[in-house]
Amino acid sequence: VYVTAGGGSGGGGGANQDFGAGGGAGGTAIKLVDVRSISSVSCTVGGGGAAKASGAAANGNNGGATSFGSHCSASGGVGGTYGNAGPVVGGSGGVGSGGDINLYGGYGSNGWDNFTGLTYTWSSGLSQGGASYWGGGGSGNYGGGQNPQNGPSPNVYGAGGGGALQTTTSSHGNSGPGYQGCIIVEEYA
Repeated sequence: VYVTAGGGSGGGGGANQDFGAGGGAGGTAIKLVDVRSISSVSCTVGGGGAAKASGAAANGNNGGATSFGSHCSASGGVGGTYGNAGPVVGGSGGVGSGGDINLYGGYGSNGWDNFTGLTYTWSSGLSQGGASYWGGGGSGNYGGGQNPQNGPSPNVYGAGGGGALQTTTSSHGNSGPGYQGCIIVEEYA
């Protein structure tokens, strides 16, 4: 069988008058496994990192690891960081292990610290979730007037969640959750 195993992704970072960073994507392992003498394989699929609730000034949660028995595995992506605690750095991607091909997940995009004095016109991919083998992460955030925004959610396996946006007002947005990993098994007769 031809196995593709992908880890879960990290959730986006929370916000504290800034843009939280995007979560990292899960890694991917691809392997051709001879199963003629194997009757069963224990599998684990990593979950996506949970979203940070409105007003949570905290780093995003990490994604979980995925494994296809002892044959191959893929680690989860790291959650994005939040601001007012130094650089707002995107989460690093996971990596495949034990496969014939082992791939890294994409890094989440950085956020932006300290909203004071900004004009709320960003639209250049701040806070974007990292791309996985299966596709892109939650899209970058942007400011519009004084409105808070939720971090965009990804729509494909292992892609990172977008970071939250909190304005200088008391309003907050939620961060985007990470997306679960997957195991795809293709049988060749």
